[in-house]
Amino acid sequence: MSSGSEAKCEDIDECKDPDVCGTNAECHNYPGSYICKCHQGYSNYGNNQLKCIEINCDQFKPEPDAEHTPEKLKHLMSLMKNSCESLNDPQAKHFTGEMLLENFCSSTDDLLTNGNIADGEMLSQFLDTVENSMRLIGPQLKEPVTRMEIHNTFTEVAVTRNQTPPTGSVTLSTDSALFNASWETVVGESYPGFAFVALVSFKDMNSSSDQFHKISRERSDDTERNITYQLNSNVVTVVVSNPETKRLSEPVTLIFTHEQERVWSGGVAYICVFWNETEEAWSGRGCERMWSNITHTMCSYSHLSSFAVLMAFFPLQDSFELVLITRVGLVLSLVCLFLCILTFRFCRSIQGTRNSIHLHLSVCLFIADLVFLCGISSTHNQIACAIVAGLLHFFFFLAAFCWMLLEGVQLYRMVVVVFHTILKHLYVYAMGYGVPIVIVAISAITFPKGYGTQRHCWLSLDRYFILSFFIPVCIIVILNCFVFIITVWKLAKKFSSLNPDLSKLKQIRSFTVTAVAQLCVLGGTWVFGFFLFQEKGTEVMLYLFIIFNSLQGALIFIMHCLMSKLVRTEYYNLFVRMCPQKKKAEHSVSQTSSSQRPLQSDGSTAESQL
Repeated sequence: MSSGSEAKCEDIDECKDPDVCGTNAECHNYPGSYICKCHQGYSNYGNNQLKCIEINCDQFKPEPDAEHTPEKLKHLMSLMKNSCESLNDPQAKHFTGEMLLENFCSSTDDLLTNGNIADGEMLSQFLDTVENSMRLIGPQLKEPVTRMEIHNTFTEVAVTRNQTPPTGSVTLSTDSALFNASWETVVGESYPGFAFVALVSFKDMNSSSDQFHKISRERSDDTERNITYQLNSNVVTVVVSNPETKRLSEPVTLIFTHEQERVWSGGVAYICVFWNETEEAWSGRGCERMWSNITHTMCSYSHLSSFAVLMAFFPLQDSFELVLITRVGLVLSLVCLFLCILTFRFCRSIQGTRNSIHLHLSVCLFIADLVFLCGISSTHNQIACAIVAGLLHFFFFLAAFCWMLLEGVQLYRMVVVVFHTILKHLYVYAMGYGVPIVIVAISAITFPKGYGTQRHCWLSLDRYFILSFFIPVCIIVILNCFVFIITVWKLAKKFSSLNPDLSKLKQIRSFTVTAVAQLCVLGGTWVFGFFLFQEKGTEVMLYLFIIFNSLQGALIFIMHCLMSKLVRTEYYNLFVRMCPQKKKAEHSVSQTSSSQRPLQSDGSTAESQL
């Protein structure tokens, strides 16, 4: 070429290479470039120099038998179908990828906000539409990474376009999940010149108990343990450009943020699951939990779909030690309560209003302990279990606690108001039995299925039915603690005035033992039960709670029978009558001793009758 002459530029015909546009498009060359015109049913999503891949716009049609498809979902499917069809029609109105993504997030957010995703069939249709929509939207996005959040929907999409397939790892994150995979997994075996991966997170997506049946079948070792499941993360959908996602060449990982922060323990476990559209249920096949802590769970998956973390609640199995302590304590209490009933009924020297309260309290606790010991685990018969739960509700807790309250009120009136005042029998029986009958009757009429659970014959937690026990108990315990504090304060003054020469150490020791025993009788040991809901110290509180309450009958016997001099005298007289030979021997000894010493006055009348 001579100097000064203009250089001629020769156009290269890229279409001579049959692999430029592939077999699904026609290659059209023009000066400086070329375009791939896709065949009908194929598209390169507006990227005219990329290979065309097959598209199916009919996948956005509602199912023929889906009569209850929400209008918002129909609108989303219609929007995506029109956008899909416009890809092969240059004259049709065309939405950009960003516009489609915004419409997608807005539509899904409306669906979740209005609670339209109610059952398994609807959830399957919704998640299928989400996956198909992201396969349509992803390749049309221009930016390498696009993020969008609208209330309940959070989306992040990564797109790459190069002549050679991308390599390395790719990480996406939303407000509740972090996804990690390799670009090789995202691309798959064929590379059309672009690749994308999308992570979509949905809030407020609840699942019914029917959607966990597959998990129960898969975990065969737990089928008879009455496990309950609950979603403990946002539902996350992962979509990649690789069309073959049922068996990935290498696993992908997801780190979920827990909605409820619960410690992994014997009663709580975390399970990685995916949504099985065929069975319309959550499944754990192909899912592996890598690790969990109080706030996060890391899962590994060998396929792609919609994922979540389930929180499994395992019924805690009572340990042998707890069962043994409970049974031994209840048997001992039954024996002591039986002796208390005989004592309070037939011991003439202690008859009175307070003794009557002790008698009815002992009867209620005796019946309740006996029913508890024999029937608390009778869950095989639903009717019998409901009866046991009703009896426990009435005798063990409501009636017994009402008599404990009357015990506190009577003690308060004796010490603070007038030392020997009494309560009218009508008021006593109305409080002791009338109030529990009203509470149990209202509870049974309001929610009869609340009596009896799958594990124990006790009150159900459904519909807050347990509050029919918990609220009265809290009120009574608080009132009795208040009465106890005032009574102790008044008694401290009376002890000082009645026994001015008593040493302070002996006074404090005697008074402390009496006060603690009285607090146990008044239901103060149930304070330990209120700490059973704490994460730390639960086991210690559980043992203390069971020991004190299973021995309540023994405490009543010791305090109101063995510690009462009048009752001990009655016991002694009964023992002497039953052993006449010993009576004669002791009588002769007493005569001999009496002849050798003067008579002494008995000062026992000043003894406290607590």
